[in-house]
Amino acid sequence: MNLINEKAIDNYVENFSLRKMFVFPVLLFLISLSILAYTEFTTGSPVELGVEFSGGTAIIFDSAKTPEELRIEFQDYNIVQAREYGGTGRKLIQFGPMSDSQHNEVTGKINSAYTSVEIRQMGEVVSKSLQVQALRAIVFSFIGMAIVVFLIFRTLVPSVAVVSAALADIIFAVAMMNVFGVVLSLGTVAALLMLIGYSVDTNILLTNRLLKRRGELNEKIKDAMKTGLTMTTTTLVALVTLFVVSSGSYIVSSFTRIDIIMDISAVLIFGLIADLINTWMTNLGILKWFIKKDKNVEIRTRKTKRGKAA
Repeated sequence: MNLINEKAIDNYVENFSLRKMFVFPVLLFLISLSILAYTEFTTGSPVELGVEFSGGTAIIFDSAKTPEELRIEFQDYNIVQAREYGGTGRKLIQFGPMSDSQHNEVTGKINSAYTSVEIRQMGEVVSKSLQVQALRAIVFSFIGMAIVVFLIFRTLVPSVAVVSAALADIIFAVAMMNVFGVVLSLGTVAALLMLIGYSVDTNILLTNRLLKRRGELNEKIKDAMKTGLTMTTTTLVALVTLFVVSSGSYIVSSFTRIDIIMDISAVLIFGLIADLINTWMTNLGILKWFIKKDKNVEIRTRKTKRGKAA
């Protein structure tokens, strides 16, 4: 079965102008930044921090009560937040630093009143250290990626386009984490790092096909889209399957819920959806503009293999 509609690709490449290619990605990018700014204003961080990065105790359990009802119920225990977590009936309550007696009291109360209880605890000093390490990992990943991309293409505009697309993917994924209640944890940081690699992979595929292969521009674009969209679509199918299986207890009670796998797969799904937009609209638009502007690139890549052989 062919997952890619070749007729739709042909129609897109032939009829979409550069202006149309940029409108939706820019709008999506601005909305994502607005979500991050709102989260920063309301919580003091652009993304909701899990207990690994904020310190304290996070308790996840099944409950039919609303987050507001739970907040009232545990208001005497330095509660930081109460919200939905991952699926229907699953709740997360996060507490700030507490004394040992308070911690034992609240965990005992939740264990006796609720089911499927999961408790996570982290000290404040360790949490701040993990924040610094996670930020360094992401920053160094971007720097290394930018260096490698520039060494491959040795041209500023295509290199900046690849890095910008990866950055936009990350920003959208983090914004969607805030919207759907996925907190920043060690697992989701790993997912963001994986997303950087995947985003670069698809963008280098596109850039390499357009700048280094010979042939008519639109034909090279179509060829790159067929390959790239097939890659991303199959990966998305695998990730959706992983998400469903890891959250299977919401569907079949005998299934085991694996929250960390569910969070990782959700972040990657968000990022790959953004990658479809930023690679095949933003980056493609920049490359088309760059090739048409740089006559040397256009002349070098316009020749077909038949013409070269002649």
